[in-house]
Amino acid sequence: MKFTDFNLRQSIQDAIQEAGFTEPSPVQKEAIPLVLEGHDMIAQAQTGTGKTAAFGLPIMSMMNADGSVEGLVIVPTRELAMQVSDELYRFGKLSNLKTATVYGGTAYAKQIERIGQASIVVATPGRLQDLLMSKKIKINPKFVVLDEADEMLDMGFLDEIKNIFTFLSKDRQTLMFSATMPPAIRKLAEEILHEPKTVSITKSESTNTSITQLYYVVEEKERDDALVRLIDFKNPNKCIIFCRMKKEVDRLVAHLTAQGFKVSGLHGDMEQKQREVTIRAFKQGGIDIFVATDVAARGLDVNDVTHVFNYHIPFDSESYVHRIGRTGRGGKTGEAITLVTPGELRTIKRIEKDVGTTMATQVIPTRQEVQNAKEDELIAKIANTQITDSAINLVKTLQHDLDIVTIAHLLASMIQSENAVTGKDKIGLSLDQIASAIDKMRNERSGGKGKPRARHRSGGGHDRGRRNDHDNRKRNDQDRSKGSHTNQERKGDGRSKRNSGKGSFKS
Repeated sequence: MKFTDFNLRQSIQDAIQEAGFTEPSPVQKEAIPLVLEGHDMIAQAQTGTGKTAAFGLPIMSMMNADGSVEGLVIVPTRELAMQVSDELYRFGKLSNLKTATVYGGTAYAKQIERIGQASIVVATPGRLQDLLMSKKIKINPKFVVLDEADEMLDMGFLDEIKNIFTFLSKDRQTLMFSATMPPAIRKLAEEILHEPKTVSITKSESTNTSITQLYYVVEEKERDDALVRLIDFKNPNKCIIFCRMKKEVDRLVAHLTAQGFKVSGLHGDMEQKQREVTIRAFKQGGIDIFVATDVAARGLDVNDVTHVFNYHIPFDSESYVHRIGRTGRGGKTGEAITLVTPGELRTIKRIEKDVGTTMATQVIPTRQEVQNAKEDELIAKIANTQITDSAINLVKTLQHDLDIVTIAHLLASMIQSENAVTGKDKIGLSLDQIASAIDKMRNERSGGKGKPRARHRSGGGHDRGRRNDHDNRKRNDQDRSKGSHTNQERKGDGRSKRNSGKGSFKS
């Protein structure tokens, strides 16, 4: 199936083609026809499955662009508001459909002015409620979308959402998108939707088949070295590194900076303007590595992320899906790489079972393997480089004192020294050691009641194999609760050039 099969407005279709999209995702295949038919809808699909286009394309195709606010999209966070707004702008720009982004932390006047010029408003619940209750704005949208509804409920926005709908006309088409469907979501749907159609994308469908999923087994003390080694080896164009907590993000940003990477962070203590600049830099290529907590997984929407690194494995399967959904977007391929300790192999296997996927086991490449890969890449780059006049003049100048072979050797030595791979040669467990650890885990699980499990020591103090799945889920709930209230996103700059200016992270 192609996007052309939906018979969308030609200007919308042109924007889709300009964006490079050809085949719709599963949620888009099911949702777009229902929206075009005018149905209310409740859709269950994970982040990263193309939900923004699933509601944005059909409602924009039906808009009149008459200068009024025809569409309202309510989202849980400022970051997601910016991402959704950018995506809708990209699809609607050829149709003269303008978007306005509304969230707390910025001046009312400017946002009100933009709302007056917009066809679509993307807003967080708190600021939108303030504007409506104070009568600073009055809108009558024909299309209303609740995006990431379960996240909004988790963040305590249920009352605000209900209040917002008291200001909206009942003559509207309402769409609700949610990764999970707890009772509170279903009850809310009954209150605000009229005879809705249902779309549900299963776990197997929501796991992007264009994402290669790998995991590497390392000791706790080797995480930093393993991450740097893998970044050197994988040479990502743009990547996101996920940690569990803000303090881990802060420490990792400092470590990567010390290793020669250009790193920037994103966290709740930053001024809103600075946060926007950081996210924009990541989208436009000024930042190539982004370090974040799970909160950012729901907000970031960048199509050219080639790699996702799980510095720590998430405790629950849903968070894993959210994380890896940041890559392999827009019909492109991606890699999701997870670092685990031997004691965390049980969690890996549980996530594989829950998600219905398989992660391949690999070994951290040695220092020499990375060096060889860098040299091969360097040789190819040199062979494809065009000779400039300034380079010819430089060589002529050097030939006054040195022969051409010596000049070549000196230049090659300079480049190689600047691209030298540091650190110990071998990091992490071998395939045989991993297989042995998996066998040990299985034997412990089948050893029967009363047989104590082996205890795995962890240098970082995180939960290991001795915690059962219930403990892990409980810990994760606490972490996510903290993350929701402190907005602990962090962001790492990409490495623009490491020493030699090799350009490993081209945008």
